[in-house]
Amino acid sequence: MYGDVDIPAEIQRALSGFLDRQEKRLTAIGPELAEQVQAARDATSGGKRLRPSFCYWGFRAAGGDPAQPILTAAASLEMLHVSALVHDDVMDSSDVRRGAPAAHRRFEALQRERAAKSGHGADPVGFGVGAAILLGDLCLIWADELLHTSGFDAAALARAEQYFDAVRVEVTAGQYLDLLAQASGESDMDLALRVLRYKSATYTIERPLHVGAALGGGDAQLISSLSGYGLPLGEAFQLRDDLLGVFGDPALTGKPAGDDLREGKRTVLIAYAVDHASEIQLTEFNRLFGRPDLDDDEIQLLREILQDSRAVQACEDLITERTEDALDALDSAPLADDTARKALTDLAVAATSRVV
Repeated sequence: MYGDVDIPAEIQRALSGFLDRQEKRLTAIGPELAEQVQAARDATSGGKRLRPSFCYWGFRAAGGDPAQPILTAAASLEMLHVSALVHDDVMDSSDVRRGAPAAHRRFEALQRERAAKSGHGADPVGFGVGAAILLGDLCLIWADELLHTSGFDAAALARAEQYFDAVRVEVTAGQYLDLLAQASGESDMDLALRVLRYKSATYTIERPLHVGAALGGGDAQLISSLSGYGLPLGEAFQLRDDLLGVFGDPALTGKPAGDDLREGKRTVLIAYAVDHASEIQLTEFNRLFGRPDLDDDEIQLLREILQDSRAVQACEDLITERTEDALDALDSAPLADDTARKALTDLAVAATSRVV
C-alpha cells in the first residue's frame, strides 16, 4: 500500500463488481460465455496494480477529491493491462502467466477435455488461441466501459479521454515494434529503446498519471511535470523487468527461468550484449538465443555472456540514472498534494528495485 489508501484491494473490488455485472450480461446470451468471464476474473486477480496506482496518485497530485470514483476509473487501466497480457502471451506462445496457465493454454485445456469426452471437436490449440484473442478483445472493450461508467462527469471524462486513447494506441504500436524486433532476428539498440518507451514506459506510468491528473482537473504544467517523472521511471521499470525475465526467480516471477531467452526477446539488455560481446561470445549467443528448447546449462551460458559483456551492469546503471531523473523531476513538480509526492516517491523505489 502506498499512501493512505489500499489501492490493490479497492481495484480488486471494482473489477469484481464490474465482472459480476458482465457475467449476467454475457450468460444471458449463452451459459457457455461463463468461461470467458471466469478467465477474466482469474486474469484480473493479483498483480502489482501499478497502473491504477499511478492513475490514482496522478489524480491526487492534481488536487482531485478522493471521495470521487477515481478507483473505479483507475481499474480501467488494469483491465487494459489484462487485455495486453492476454494478447502478448498469444504472440509469444507463452505457457505461463503469474504461475498459472496463460489464457490460450487455459482454453486449449478446456477444449482438449471436451474433445476427449465427446470423441470429436475442434483442434484444441487453434481453439485456445482464438478464445484468448476474444478474451483480450473483451477486456479492451471493458476497459473503455469501466472508465466511462465510473461515475465521473462528462467534462472530466472528456479531459481524460485523450490520454486513455493515447495509451491504447501507444501500447499497440509498441507491441508491434516488439513483434517486429523479434521477427527481424537482429538486435538494434534504437528499436529496443523505442519498444522500451512505447510498450512499457508510457503505458505503465506516464499515461496512467495523465489519465488520473486529467480526471482531477490538472493543468498543462502538471501534465508536463508528470511526464518528466513518468517517462524515465517507466523506462527504468521495464529495464528491471527485462533483467527479471532472464535472471528472476520463477517462484517469484510466476514465469519459467530464462523464458525471455527462449522467446528471443530483443530487449535493451540483449542489444547491449550483442554490441559489446566478444566474437566468441557472439557466436555462442547467436547459436542459442531464441531457441525454445534451451536447457538449464544453455540458459546459464547465455546469462554468463550477458554478465561478461557488461550488459547487465549497463542496464543497472540505466535503471539508477532513469530513476534519479524521475525523482529529480518529481521534486520540482507542482503537485497539489504532498501525500501524492510521498506516494510517488515510494512507487518509484518499488517499481525499480522489485524482485517480481
